[in-house]
Amino acid sequence: MQQKDNEYLTVALPKGKLFGLSADLFAQIGYTAEGLSDKSRKLIISNDEKKIRFIVSKTADVPTYVEYGAADIGVIGKDVLVESQKDVYELLDLGFGKCHVMMAVPKAAKRAKLTDYAHTRVATKFPHIAEQFFGRHGMQMEYIKLNGSIELGPIVGLSESIVDIVETGTTLRENDLEEIAYIMDATARLIANRVSFKLKFDRINTMVQDLRKVLAEQAK
Repeated sequence: MQQKDNEYLTVALPKGKLFGLSADLFAQIGYTAEGLSDKSRKLIISNDEKKIRFIVSKTADVPTYVEYGAADIGVIGKDVLVESQKDVYELLDLGFGKCHVMMAVPKAAKRAKLTDYAHTRVATKFPHIAEQFFGRHGMQMEYIKLNGSIELGPIVGLSESIVDIVETGTTLRENDLEEIAYIMDATARLIANRVSFKLKFDRINTMVQDLRKVLAEQAK
């Protein structure tokens, strides 16, 4: 980025369900840009008056943009943040996008206890989270990384279980799967690049305080 870009605060927003909620929240504290949409073909959307720019990226890429300083701050789900293992500051729990990571198995093949699944295959988008979880229980597993329709794993015989996020549990029920272990809660988090947090501390800290006030009002 050019030297003058240091005047701007660059925010990475994830496409998908968190985008609209994130954009609305930033708009409430005066951070917006004309044409800001996760359907926009523009890769960077700027507000030159407010000296802010938005990067709209795939969800999994947000922590990478922030870690390497392509974005100063970003919004990402805790599940993706933990899985990414990126070196960033976690500044604020934004509270929305609530879900949790869990382990589920086919109801018809449910085993008596968790450790009965040791040395079996687990399909997941979150191999690092899954490995940490099973490691705490002293279980060695074979991890099969999938990027979509994780529920298919046990149905087609690819795996004995899944580790995935769940909100309502409807998809699990529709596919005759049952949650058998809770792993972690996940909500949207505001993250920052470590260098940006120092160099642009006043502006980022003001943003965080403004966001705290909005979230506190919403919680009333």
